[in-house]
Amino acid sequence: MFDRQKKGERAVLVLPHSRGDGDTVRRAQEFAELVRSAGAEVLASVSARAEDPNPRYYIGTGKAEEVAEAVRATEADVVLVDHLLTPVQERNLEKLLAVRVVDRAGLILDIFAQRARSHEGKLEVELAQLKHLATRLVRGWTHLERQRGGAIGLRGPGETQLETDRRLLGERVKMLTKRLEKVQTQRTQQRRARLRNTVPRVALVGYTNAGKSTLFNALTEGEVFAANLLFATLDPTVRKIEDLSCGPAVLADTVGFIRELPHDLVAAFRATLAEARDADLLLHVSDAADEERERLHRVVDSVLDEIGAGEVPQLHVMNKIDLAGATPKIVRDGEGRPAQVWLSAATGEGLDLLRQALGELLGGERVRTELQLPLSAGRLHARLRAAGAIAGESVDEHGWHLQIDAPRSVIAPLGGGSPQEAALLRELLGSPDSP
Repeated sequence: MFDRQKKGERAVLVLPHSRGDGDTVRRAQEFAELVRSAGAEVLASVSARAEDPNPRYYIGTGKAEEVAEAVRATEADVVLVDHLLTPVQERNLEKLLAVRVVDRAGLILDIFAQRARSHEGKLEVELAQLKHLATRLVRGWTHLERQRGGAIGLRGPGETQLETDRRLLGERVKMLTKRLEKVQTQRTQQRRARLRNTVPRVALVGYTNAGKSTLFNALTEGEVFAANLLFATLDPTVRKIEDLSCGPAVLADTVGFIRELPHDLVAAFRATLAEARDADLLLHVSDAADEERERLHRVVDSVLDEIGAGEVPQLHVMNKIDLAGATPKIVRDGEGRPAQVWLSAATGEGLDLLRQALGELLGGERVRTELQLPLSAGRLHARLRAAGAIAGESVDEHGWHLQIDAPRSVIAPLGGGSPQEAALLRELLGSPDSP
């Protein structure tokens, strides 16, 4: 075969497309951005019709030869294909081109490996890479065709190097899976603690490179890595927002979505998706200067449906108005509730409008009042405390004096017990919400 380079940054792109594909140019630009995010330099690109994929190369034989000529002319050391390849197709292309061939899934996995910072993220990326690699092991160790035993009773055909590689890979996958289960249990416990403290949870979602991390930093004064790169953010980051009219809220930054993202391969995607699924409100961030933003909205909504977050309320944030030539504003729905906020996270224009909209949406269902409980209502006091609804309290001979601050949806299920407790709960839920 050929010597595999440890690092290849000079790439030839292969861009398959089908007849009637109206967004060929956008797909090519997006794939080029993926390549740039991976740190590679694009030397040439070859477009290829793929109406009836070739089982040997995926692209036609003539196009494969054209790619080989481009590789020789540019002296590239990697070929990146904007499609998922079977292991056989990948091996056949490598044999023909004599350079590394990486499909779309492999490229995204490489980017995720570069971006992962947390312990959990690194474990999940490695596990995803090993599962991807398991189907692509080839017989590359001809000098170790067989390993034979040297003692009586152990002679004969031994384990091939390919079988050894598969066994070691399987053992590594089992070990990583066990470690991930432990880490994910810890993360679930942390998330449950946030659920109990009743602080509203907001998650940033949107197509990749829409400016979510820049908006996250602007709202929280955080230091999340933000750059004009696809998948600049991978690990989930959670910070508190203090300056909302409804009180503090928790904001989570998530990884950007993209079309044809191999969710079954990229396990590292799960950690941030859980933040979106458990949120009280999703900030759906879009690039206001992007002419195709409506179509990208549909891509994001389809992913949210896949992960079970399709029913979570959304507030659309139209970002980058400085590039679109628009002005800051709040667009309201038929009931007068905020539906869209137009702003620029980079310049700060419209951030005050977003805080106003968040205060309205998150504060409308919160109960913030004072409540006096007699000492005989100990069970209701315990339930309120367990739910995290008590912001402050004092006690005297008359009972507990409580400051209640919690969503109505948390307090409402706490009924039961004596008629006296039921009456106290009705009084509490009938209290007007603070403005």
